[in-house]
Amino acid sequence: MATAMGKRLDGKTIVITGASSGIGRSTALEFARTSPKNLKLVLTARRIDKVKELAEDIKKEVGDGVKVHPVKLDVSKADEIRSFVDNLPKEFQDIDVLVNNAGMVKGVDKAGDIKEEDVNVMFDTNVTGLINMTQAVLKVMKKRGESGQGDIINIGSIAGREPYPGGSIYCASKAAVRSFTDAMRKELIATRIRIIVIDPGQVETEFSLVRFGGDKEKADAVYRGVTALTGDDIAETIVFCAGRPENVVIADMLVFPNHQAAATVMHRRS
Repeated sequence: MATAMGKRLDGKTIVITGASSGIGRSTALEFARTSPKNLKLVLTARRIDKVKELAEDIKKEVGDGVKVHPVKLDVSKADEIRSFVDNLPKEFQDIDVLVNNAGMVKGVDKAGDIKEEDVNVMFDTNVTGLINMTQAVLKVMKKRGESGQGDIINIGSIAGREPYPGGSIYCASKAAVRSFTDAMRKELIATRIRIIVIDPGQVETEFSLVRFGGDKEKADAVYRGVTALTGDDIAETIVFCAGRPENVVIADMLVFPNHQAAATVMHRRS
């Protein structure tokens, strides 16, 4: 028997960026499990092989009720986003929900020593890419109904609220996401387009492995002595927000694991 949330998501078309791993992958699975009878998922990532594997996993788990369209997309490339909607099959173009999940962090250098390429890739992905995806999909959402309708869910970070040493560029990029989201919510107040931001605290994904350039020992040390959030934990909050009644907006959500109280306040077991 379908849940109320599953019924509200029934028939919707959902786009998830950065769906090849971590939060994005978990979110795709959670949407499919919540509304398995009639759903369309557009799953994007740079690693198309991983997204195709995910599409197969979804089909094996929930059957043919969830239609999945994998797309190779690098959100840091504006030209790829420009043609994104038009290149989708017609049945996937009427997008109801956009989950702007794609993001990345590079390095732990402090101001004065930060590599130019690290600055560029973080802003091109976390900020410009998110804005470009939003603008492309908003064109679709604004045409729906009398005043427009849809959900844009931006995945921010506690780093956007509380900057910390060694993370100045990543923190600045996530602060930009927060400001863009807040301004957009006010700009779209006369529509039925819901604007949502979810800020996770510490989540154990490939995030730290990328930050430390593939150094697994350093990445593992980040999570030693703690029980971090998982991609599944954040996926549940994303689907919850998208599955609220249309008059309800979960505008702003901060999600911590229970060992964390702030960006730099954590308790580690000895």
